[in-house]
Amino acid sequence: MAEEVKKEQAPKAAAPKQDKAPKAAKPQQNAKAEKGAKGAAKKAVADQVKPKGWIPNLEKLYKDEIIAKLTKQFGYKTVMQVPKLQKITINEGLGSATADKKIAENAQAELSMITGQKAILTCSKKDIATFKLRKEMPIGVKVTLRQAKMYEFMERLIKVSLPRIRDFKGIEEKFDGRGNYTLGITEQIIFPEIDIDKVTKVVGMEITFVTSTNSDEEARALLASFGLPFKKKA
Repeated sequence: MAEEVKKEQAPKAAAPKQDKAPKAAKPQQNAKAEKGAKGAAKKAVADQVKPKGWIPNLEKLYKDEIIAKLTKQFGYKTVMQVPKLQKITINEGLGSATADKKIAENAQAELSMITGQKAILTCSKKDIATFKLRKEMPIGVKVTLRQAKMYEFMERLIKVSLPRIRDFKGIEEKFDGRGNYTLGITEQIIFPEIDIDKVTKVVGMEITFVTSTNSDEEARALLASFGLPFKKKA
Protein backbone atom coordinates (compact mmCIF):
# COMPACT_ATOMS: atom_id res chain seq x y z
CA MET A 1 0.00 0.00 0.00
CA ALA A 2 1.22 3.30 -0.89
CA GLU A 3 1.90 5.40 2.02
CA GLU A 4 -0.66 8.09 2.48
CA VAL A 5 1.01 11.36 2.32
CA LYS A 6 -0.34 13.59 4.97
CA LYS A 7 -0.86 17.00 3.66
CA GLU A 8 0.29 19.65 5.94
CA GLN A 9 -2.48 22.00 6.63
CA ALA A 10 -1.53 25.63 6.50
CA PRO A 11 -2.24 27.50 9.75
CA LYS A 12 -5.39 29.54 9.59
CA ALA A 13 -4.79 33.26 9.37
CA ALA A 14 -5.95 35.05 12.46
CA ALA A 15 -8.85 37.36 11.84
CA PRO A 16 -7.99 41.03 12.45
CA LYS A 17 -9.30 42.31 15.75
CA GLN A 18 -12.05 44.82 15.40
CA ASP A 19 -12.03 47.87 17.62
CA LYS A 20 -14.87 47.69 20.04
CA ALA A 21 -17.35 50.49 19.70
CA PRO A 22 -17.40 52.76 22.74
CA LYS A 23 -20.19 51.94 25.14
CA ALA A 24 -23.06 54.34 25.11
CA ALA A 25 -23.38 56.38 28.26
CA LYS A 26 -26.05 55.19 30.61
CA PRO A 27 -29.14 57.41 30.98
CA GLN A 28 -28.40 57.83 34.68
CA GLN A 29 -24.88 59.05 33.94
CA ASN A 30 -26.22 61.52 31.37
CA ALA A 31 -28.79 62.78 33.85
CA LYS A 32 -26.14 63.23 36.55
CA ALA A 33 -23.82 65.07 34.15
CA GLU A 34 -26.65 67.34 33.00
CA LYS A 35 -27.70 68.00 36.59
CA GLY A 36 -24.10 68.82 37.52
CA ALA A 37 -23.77 71.23 34.61
CA LYS A 38 -27.00 72.99 35.57
CA GLY A 39 -25.86 73.24 39.18
CA ALA A 40 -22.54 74.75 38.14
CA ALA A 41 -24.33 77.27 35.91
CA LYS A 42 -26.67 78.29 38.74
CA LYS A 43 -23.73 78.69 41.10
CA ALA A 44 -21.91 80.87 38.56
CA VAL A 45 -24.98 83.11 38.22
CA ALA A 46 -25.36 83.28 42.00
CA ASP A 47 -21.72 84.28 42.38
CA GLN A 48 -22.27 87.12 39.90
CA VAL A 49 -25.39 88.34 41.70
CA LYS A 50 -23.96 88.02 45.20
CA PRO A 51 -20.19 88.64 45.46
CA LYS A 52 -18.31 86.46 47.90
CA GLY A 53 -18.52 87.78 51.44
CA TRP A 54 -21.21 90.36 50.59
CA ILE A 55 -24.32 90.53 52.79
CA PRO A 56 -27.44 92.63 51.98
CA ASN A 57 -28.02 95.56 54.34
CA LEU A 58 -31.30 94.23 55.76
CA GLU A 59 -29.87 90.75 56.31
CA LYS A 60 -26.99 92.31 58.23
CA LEU A 61 -29.48 94.45 60.19
CA TYR A 62 -31.43 91.32 61.12
CA LYS A 63 -28.35 89.46 62.39
CA ASP A 64 -26.76 92.44 64.20
CA GLU A 65 -29.79 94.18 65.74
CA ILE A 66 -33.22 92.69 65.11
CA ILE A 67 -32.54 89.26 66.67
CA ALA A 68 -31.38 90.85 69.93
CA LYS A 69 -34.26 93.36 69.89
CA LEU A 70 -37.00 90.75 69.40
CA THR A 71 -35.41 88.37 71.92
CA LYS A 72 -35.59 91.08 74.55
CA GLN A 73 -39.12 92.15 73.55
CA PHE A 74 -40.73 88.69 73.55
CA GLY A 75 -38.41 86.85 75.93
CA TYR A 76 -37.19 84.12 73.58
CA LYS A 77 -34.92 81.52 75.16
CA THR A 78 -33.06 80.50 71.98
CA VAL A 79 -32.19 82.15 68.67
CA MET A 80 -34.25 79.51 66.85
CA GLN A 81 -37.44 80.99 68.37
CA VAL A 82 -36.82 84.41 66.84
CA PRO A 83 -39.11 84.92 63.79
CA LYS A 84 -37.47 85.48 60.44
CA LEU A 85 -38.54 86.46 56.95
CA GLN A 86 -38.72 83.34 54.76
CA LYS A 87 -39.81 84.66 51.38
CA ILE A 88 -41.58 87.47 49.51
CA THR A 89 -44.17 86.65 46.85
CA ILE A 90 -45.33 89.23 44.29
CA ASN A 91 -48.54 88.56 42.33
CA GLU A 92 -50.19 90.51 39.51
CA GLY A 93 -53.68 89.63 38.29
CA LEU A 94 -54.41 90.38 34.62
CA GLY A 95 -58.12 90.17 33.99
CA SER A 96 -57.88 91.51 30.44
CA ALA A 97 -54.91 89.33 29.48
CA THR A 98 -57.22 86.72 27.98
CA ALA A 99 -58.11 89.11 25.17
CA ASP A 100 -54.59 90.42 24.54
CA LYS A 101 -51.56 88.19 25.18
CA LYS A 102 -49.22 91.18 24.90
CA ILE A 103 -50.55 92.47 28.22
CA ALA A 104 -49.34 89.31 29.95
CA GLU A 105 -45.98 89.48 28.17
CA ASN A 106 -45.46 93.13 29.13
CA ALA A 107 -46.45 92.45 32.74
CA GLN A 108 -44.01 89.54 32.89
CA ALA A 109 -41.17 91.71 31.56
CA GLU A 110 -41.97 94.57 33.97
CA LEU A 111 -42.18 92.35 37.05
CA SER A 112 -38.89 90.73 36.07
CA MET A 113 -37.25 94.16 35.93
CA ILE A 114 -38.74 95.22 39.27
CA THR A 115 -37.62 92.12 41.18
CA GLY A 116 -34.42 91.20 39.35
CA GLN A 117 -35.74 87.66 38.83
CA LYS A 118 -37.68 86.21 35.92
CA ALA A 119 -41.43 86.25 36.54
CA ILE A 120 -43.57 83.28 35.58
CA LEU A 121 -47.01 83.30 34.01
CA THR A 122 -49.95 81.88 35.95
CA CYS A 123 -52.57 80.18 33.80
CA SER A 124 -56.18 79.17 34.31
CA LYS A 125 -56.79 75.56 35.36
CA LYS A 126 -60.20 75.13 33.77
CA ASP A 127 -62.65 76.64 31.29
CA ILE A 128 -65.05 79.33 32.56
CA ALA A 129 -67.52 80.36 29.88
CA THR A 130 -68.89 83.29 31.91
CA PHE A 131 -65.52 85.06 31.77
CA LYS A 132 -64.66 83.80 28.26
CA LEU A 133 -61.78 81.94 29.86
CA ARG A 134 -60.19 78.81 28.49
CA LYS A 135 -57.89 76.34 30.18
CA GLU A 136 -54.15 77.28 30.18
CA MET A 137 -54.86 80.93 29.33
CA PRO A 138 -52.53 83.45 31.09
CA ILE A 139 -54.32 85.26 33.91
CA GLY A 140 -51.42 86.71 35.88
CA VAL A 141 -47.71 86.75 36.70
CA LYS A 142 -45.83 86.02 39.91
CA VAL A 143 -42.36 85.93 41.45
CA THR A 144 -41.09 84.32 44.65
CA LEU A 145 -37.97 85.90 46.17
CA ARG A 146 -35.70 84.33 48.78
CA GLN A 147 -32.39 85.08 50.51
CA ALA A 148 -30.34 87.94 49.01
CA LYS A 149 -32.85 89.01 46.34
CA MET A 150 -35.60 89.06 48.95
CA TYR A 151 -33.67 91.47 51.19
CA GLU A 152 -32.61 93.64 48.22
CA PHE A 153 -36.18 94.00 46.96
CA MET A 154 -37.48 94.81 50.44
CA GLU A 155 -34.88 97.54 50.92
CA ARG A 156 -35.71 99.17 47.56
CA LEU A 157 -39.42 98.94 48.37
CA ILE A 158 -39.03 100.65 51.76
CA LYS A 159 -36.49 103.33 50.86
CA VAL A 160 -37.35 104.15 47.24
CA SER A 161 -40.73 102.88 45.99
CA LEU A 162 -43.16 103.48 48.86
CA PRO A 163 -42.08 107.12 49.39
CA ARG A 164 -42.97 107.78 45.72
CA ILE A 165 -46.67 107.10 46.40
CA ARG A 166 -48.67 110.33 46.34
CA ASP A 167 -49.79 111.51 49.79
CA PHE A 168 -48.20 108.47 51.40
CA LYS A 169 -48.99 108.22 55.13
CA GLY A 170 -47.98 104.65 55.90
CA ILE A 171 -49.30 101.19 55.15
CA GLU A 172 -52.28 99.37 56.61
CA GLU A 173 -51.94 96.29 58.79
CA LYS A 174 -53.43 93.34 56.89
CA PHE A 175 -52.09 90.22 58.56
CA ASP A 176 -53.74 86.88 57.83
CA GLY A 177 -53.78 85.53 61.40
CA ARG A 178 -50.81 83.23 60.70
CA GLY A 179 -47.96 85.73 60.76
CA ASN A 180 -48.01 86.69 57.08
CA TYR A 181 -48.57 90.20 55.72
CA THR A 182 -49.92 91.27 52.32
CA LEU A 183 -49.31 94.76 50.94
CA GLY A 184 -51.44 96.01 48.05
CA ILE A 185 -49.88 98.29 45.43
CA THR A 186 -52.25 99.98 42.98
CA GLU A 187 -49.67 101.10 40.38
CA GLN A 188 -46.45 99.45 39.23
CA ILE A 189 -45.05 102.82 38.17
CA ILE A 190 -43.92 103.60 41.75
CA PHE A 191 -40.91 101.37 41.07
CA PRO A 192 -38.01 103.30 39.51
CA GLU A 193 -37.16 100.35 37.22
CA ILE A 194 -40.31 101.07 35.20
CA ASP A 195 -40.13 103.59 32.35
CA ILE A 196 -43.46 105.43 32.47
CA ASP A 197 -43.25 106.33 28.77
CA LYS A 198 -43.19 102.62 27.84
CA VAL A 199 -46.05 101.52 30.10
CA THR A 200 -49.02 100.27 28.07
CA LYS A 201 -51.29 99.42 31.01
CA VAL A 202 -51.19 100.44 34.68
CA VAL A 203 -51.63 97.38 36.90
CA GLY A 204 -51.53 96.70 40.62
CA MET A 205 -49.92 93.91 42.59
CA GLU A 206 -49.97 92.14 45.92
CA ILE A 207 -46.73 91.72 47.86
CA THR A 208 -46.87 88.99 50.51
CA PHE A 209 -44.26 88.74 53.28
CA VAL A 210 -44.10 85.18 54.64
CA THR A 211 -42.55 84.83 58.11
CA SER A 212 -41.63 81.81 60.25
CA THR A 213 -44.01 82.73 63.07
CA ASN A 214 -47.77 82.15 63.43
CA SER A 215 -48.21 85.24 65.60
CA ASP A 216 -49.33 88.46 63.90
CA GLU A 217 -47.90 90.50 66.75
CA GLU A 218 -44.44 88.99 66.39
CA ALA A 219 -44.59 89.25 62.59
CA ARG A 220 -45.51 92.95 62.81
CA ALA A 221 -42.60 93.60 65.18
CA LEU A 222 -40.26 91.83 62.76
CA LEU A 223 -41.40 93.73 59.65
CA ALA A 224 -41.48 97.05 61.53
CA SER A 225 -37.89 96.43 62.64
CA PHE A 226 -36.90 96.04 58.99
CA GLY A 227 -38.45 99.47 58.33
CA LEU A 228 -41.90 98.81 56.89
CA PRO A 229 -43.81 102.05 57.65
CA PHE A 230 -47.00 100.87 59.34
CA LYS A 231 -49.57 103.52 60.24
CA LYS A 232 -49.44 104.51 63.85
CA LYS A 233 -52.44 103.41 65.87
CA ALA A 234 -54.57 106.25 67.17
